[in-house]
Amino acid sequence: MRAVVFTGSGGNEVVRVEERRDPVPCGEEVVVRARFAALNPADLVQRAGSYPAPAGSPPDIPGLEVTGVVEACGERVTAWRKGDRVFGLVGGGGLADRVLVHERCLAPVPERLDDRDAAAVPEAFITAHDAVRSQAELTAGETLLVHGAAGGVGTAAVQIGLVTGARVLGVVRSERASAAVRELGAEPIENETFAHRVDEATEGRGADVVLELVGAPHFEDDLEALALRGRVVIVGVGAGQETTIQLRTLMQKRAVVRGTVLRPRPLEEKAAAVRAFEREVLPALADGRMRPLVDSVFPGADVTEAFDRLAGSGKVGKVLIEFS
Repeated sequence: MRAVVFTGSGGNEVVRVEERRDPVPCGEEVVVRARFAALNPADLVQRAGSYPAPAGSPPDIPGLEVTGVVEACGERVTAWRKGDRVFGLVGGGGLADRVLVHERCLAPVPERLDDRDAAAVPEAFITAHDAVRSQAELTAGETLLVHGAAGGVGTAAVQIGLVTGARVLGVVRSERASAAVRELGAEPIENETFAHRVDEATEGRGADVVLELVGAPHFEDDLEALALRGRVVIVGVGAGQETTIQLRTLMQKRAVVRGTVLRPRPLEEKAAAVRAFEREVLPALADGRMRPLVDSVFPGADVTEAFDRLAGSGKVGKVLIEFS
């Protein structure tokens, strides 16, 4: 198989594309043959040496998700057969053209999605759904504020909020991002003045749920923008992880602040997130009410350029690599 490999910790100088032995499934494992693979911010953190793969995952092959065709099954696999189109979550090893994954962490790919678009789905939509619906319990009629609304998880969260029946405000930094969020059906607001804009847009009520995908610089204003009994879910801290909490604001608003990660969860919890995604999100992807957004696609040999794009600004949707 061809795989993206980290030879150490650092920047693009530690990134290689290498030939490795094809994985062999056993028990409830499946090998998925992948044409496209999606990059995630966690891959950058792992490259820097700060986010090692969980036990049981390849330690030097990054990648949190997989999309492709079932190529081989372990002896106890019952959910899938060779040739099935699937996508789902892995703890590592996803940036390869052969990926080993537990059968319970997979879901079927809707016929409506081609291979390229399907590769932009699993990590973004499962993460967003788990945060917004399963944890924050967003309901119809509420207001959802999404930071980083034009990114992979952000665009997924915007659509999940809209299909749920919520009003969605998307925080953006560029005209391109603003146009993308507006096209999805949400209301873009400027990053620099988002707390004030939320106050204006909701006539002082605030947002019921805030999805924080950027990090610490927003947190104080997140609390200011929050409605009574509002919920903040922290998924990303790329812009910083240390902040000051105004406890009185938290108390007065009777607010809830939650942090979450998906990658290191045990199998039972990760499988439950995939099944919830399958119940609530998959039908909307299948009938076109939701759609994945792809920012750019790079050949596998140009993976360092893909990492540069991932680390840069102005993305709309996911960054993919393609294995020839």
